Amino acid sequence: MDSNPPTTLPLLSEEGAPYLTVNPSQTRKLGEILAKEILKTKPRKDAFLLGLEGDLGGGKTTFLQGFAKGLGIKQKILSPTFLIIKKFSIFNFKFSNFYHIDCYRIEKPKEILDLGFKEIISIPQNIVAVEWADRIRKIMSKNTIWITFQFINKNKRKIAIKK
Repeated sequence: MDSNPPTTLPLLSEEGAPYLTVNPSQTRKLGEILAKEILKTKPRKDAFLLGLEGDLGGGKTTFLQGFAKGLGIKQKILSPTFLIIKKFSIFNFKFSNFYHIDCYRIEKPKEILDLGFKEIISIPQNIVAVEWADRIRKIMSKNTIWITFQFINKNKRKIAIKK
């Protein structure tokens, strides 16, 4: 396991080889690289969906800060714990919106469905990242890219990306 983020990712690999980041900057860089890889792909039949799971403080929001940067988003990215869903415009010819969803306060999948989740993930031009996605696993698409964060110490994270 290398502690330097790669320059490209085997985005759709089944095995989900882990990446080790040793500081928040590397965690953000890994997110940025993944976003740039996604922008190279063709839109699917539905949204490009990322499911992020891991402990509180595991690096999910830090990763998505870099991810948003890779999408060209200039706004500051904070976890939408109280808003639950935050929408950002992407200025790309294939994708038009990035949705950052935080399910930390969600107790039942129906709660997120009532907020339009199915509609959001049905649009091919959307890229959707769901923090605490394990809370709504039943309703996540079978095409979800799962990103698992393991807290190693104050700065170090093991991050696995797999479909």
